[in-house]
Amino acid sequence: MSAKFKLYLIKEFQRLKEEEAKINSLEWNFQRTLAKVNYKIHTDAIKGNLVPAKVSKQQINFIYASEADILNVALFGMTAKEWRDTNPAKEGNIRDYAPLEQLIVLSNLESINAVLISNGLNQNERLLQLNTIAINQMKSLISSTQIKKLDKT
Repeated sequence: MSAKFKLYLIKEFQRLKEEEAKINSLEWNFQRTLAKVNYKIHTDAIKGNLVPAKVSKQQINFIYASEADILNVALFGMTAKEWRDTNPAKEGNIRDYAPLEQLIVLSNLESINAVLISNGLNQNERLLQLNTIAINQMKSLISSTQIKKLDKT
């Protein structure tokens, strides 16, 4: 094999791998964006049902963080602070490192939690239900051939 052809082959392989990585990154970014959009539905439910009329900004922030941590615990098994304490060298948050399957489930959990909040379920009841849903959805997605195809594209 000529050196010129070998170099061409290596460069073409690198180009294809870069293209593959770009496609995978776009899919992950889409799912991360979808989770962020669904978070608006979630925060609106919190605002409309859980935030009292007269509270401080700090108290409001605590309510939102507490609700975000319900989703984190239901899906990831830990709060955002626990993740940061375990991963001090990583930037961002636990959701930024989630695989595609978890981002899909997170998006679903946000919508479901919004409904559960609107239905008046307390935090403990919601956490138990959300955790059961997260487990069932993760089992389903992990065995899904469609998700495996997305991960390979």
